[in-house]
Amino acid sequence: MSRTQDKTFNCEKELTLSVIGGKWKMLILWHLGKEGTKRFGELKSLMPGITQRMLVTQLRELEDDQIVNRKVYPVVPPKVEYFLTAQGETLMPILDSMYEWGKNYNKNIAQNVSLNEESV
Repeated sequence: MSRTQDKTFNCEKELTLSVIGGKWKMLILWHLGKEGTKRFGELKSLMPGITQRMLVTQLRELEDDQIVNRKVYPVVPPKVEYFLTAQGETLMPILDSMYEWGKNYNKNIAQNVSLNEESV
């Protein structure tokens, strides 16, 4: 059952942010969406600063919300892979738009700072 099924949301935007919000979930989704299936250690190395516990928690929440699938292989040592579900893949255009917005925002802020420094 999805983590969000037992909660009440005032609007769909609130629901969306509940599923993908936070510091790490969008990065996890970005790496899985752009680079494909990843093992736990690969994801951890792609996100300096995330703790093992936090990565486990975020992956479990994304799995509960049916955004990420987890595949366990019956081998020793254990091999576990994570990949986006079909529902998770529908988030990629949103993440692409957020990336472009951030890139443009950063560029515009840098230009505004330069212009303000020149006028001083």
